[in-house]
Amino acid sequence: FFKSGDIGIMDAQGYVRIVDRKKDMMLVSGFNVYPTEIEQVVNMHPGVLECAAVGVPDAKSGEAVKLFVVKSDPALAEEDLASYCAQQMTAYKRPRIIEFRDELPKSNVGKILRRELRTQAA
Repeated sequence: FFKSGDIGIMDAQGYVRIVDRKKDMMLVSGFNVYPTEIEQVVNMHPGVLECAAVGVPDAKSGEAVKLFVVKSDPALAEEDLASYCAQQMTAYKRPRIIEFRDELPKSNVGKILRRELRTQAA
């Protein structure tokens, strides 16, 4: 046993798969929501170049999902993306807030800095 800050899932064969970082997990209406799950779905939309999901405080559900999106299609509208998410995700995982950006903050190695996005979203 050791603490890494990662969250993993063990399958029936005993294999462990890393799901996400514990500090990135959101608690929406009592449900654990992992940003990677949301980002994988949204990144499959043809109008999305890249995205990042973070949790923001919400009076109703404790935390809500905020999605930062860089468009690959300039015609992509918030309503189109919200509709796509409604078809692909359960209600508690759907982004409540969608913000379009020209670029996302990244580290020197190209990793999206969720920490900065959380600070900007608060």
